[in-house]
Amino acid sequence: MAAARVPLWAVCVLRVALATVYFQEEFLDGERWRNRWVPSTNDSQFGHFRLSSGNFYGHKEKDKGLQTTQNSRFYAISARFKPFSNKGKTLVVQYTVKHEQKMDCGGGYIKLFPADTDQKNLNGKSQYYIMFGPDICGFDIKTVHVILHFKNQYHANKKSIRCKVDSFTHLYTLILRPDLTYDVKIDGQSIESGSIEYDWQLTSLKNMEKASAEAEGWDQAAKDKSQDWEKHFLDASASKPSDWKGELDGDWQAAMLQKPPYQDGLKPEGIDKDVWLHQKMKNNYLTEYDLSEFENIGAIGLELWQVRSGTIFDNFLITDDEEYAENFGKATWGETKGPEKEMDAIQAKEEVKKAQEEDEDDMLMGRFSGRENSFKGFHGRNEL
Repeated sequence: MAAARVPLWAVCVLRVALATVYFQEEFLDGERWRNRWVPSTNDSQFGHFRLSSGNFYGHKEKDKGLQTTQNSRFYAISARFKPFSNKGKTLVVQYTVKHEQKMDCGGGYIKLFPADTDQKNLNGKSQYYIMFGPDICGFDIKTVHVILHFKNQYHANKKSIRCKVDSFTHLYTLILRPDLTYDVKIDGQSIESGSIEYDWQLTSLKNMEKASAEAEGWDQAAKDKSQDWEKHFLDASASKPSDWKGELDGDWQAAMLQKPPYQDGLKPEGIDKDVWLHQKMKNNYLTEYDLSEFENIGAIGLELWQVRSGTIFDNFLITDDEEYAENFGKATWGETKGPEKEMDAIQAKEEVKKAQEEDEDDMLMGRFSGRENSFKGFHGRNEL
């Protein structure tokens, strides 16, 4: 008997049920967003946010988000949610950003903060776990920041990840997995991925910390490692001679069948201390240190500087499910990206037409003015 087919809608519902959504914000309830988002009062000169879909959009209501409104200002605002730990779980951070003003210099990134962050006092010195998103300034800086907090230090991805620089809305996604791999996506397409350990240059940090801890027990550890390795090459069939006296002859040990070969390029005797420690750390480090796990994530925020304002932030999502994030992106940005570009194209044509009409009006006025002056000159000559 053939198994019954499961409807697609049922699969989707199950997937949503399995996903854990820690935070989701689409700003669909008008000005009630002010009950969830707390502006920092740390500096009276901080810029203000408003809810807006901008001058062009795919959907006037769905595309509304937090928009910066004042030029040459720092901005700081955040929203709190139930604290969680991503230990042993995938962490997905996603949102949309639109530089409608054609950004010349300023940030478009977000930050994840510890649950005990003082929202009213949020500023550039506030500790954060993750900083992610685009940063543009002049011709040189057009990058996607991915900065992680680890061992009381901030570590940036050493790879250069280029951001979008146009004036349309773009979807940014960061995925951190428990197997220490990561993925950075823009508009649903992976643009960079790899190892968190190596792409954040955390290897040198772990070596320093681990080496200092291992140095004390080096002598005994090296001896034990050498002896353990040699046991694999002893003649198991040999037996202690009947006339062997432990008091006089010492501990008996079977003869070696052959000289122990190198193990991963290391000799069992006379192992170089630094090389051995490196090998030992390579095998054990990842289970002892959490490079991308944060115990108390509890707030998301915008803490940035902009020379020219107008950026719109929307469709925030924090979850443990990559597929849910992908579907959420399609249901939000995916539905409005096309109409947004269509509206921009229509406005551009209207602006060109208006400019042409104004030029034609100026030309007609110029001709009329010239004729009027000619008439006045003719009339003046007749009076003479």
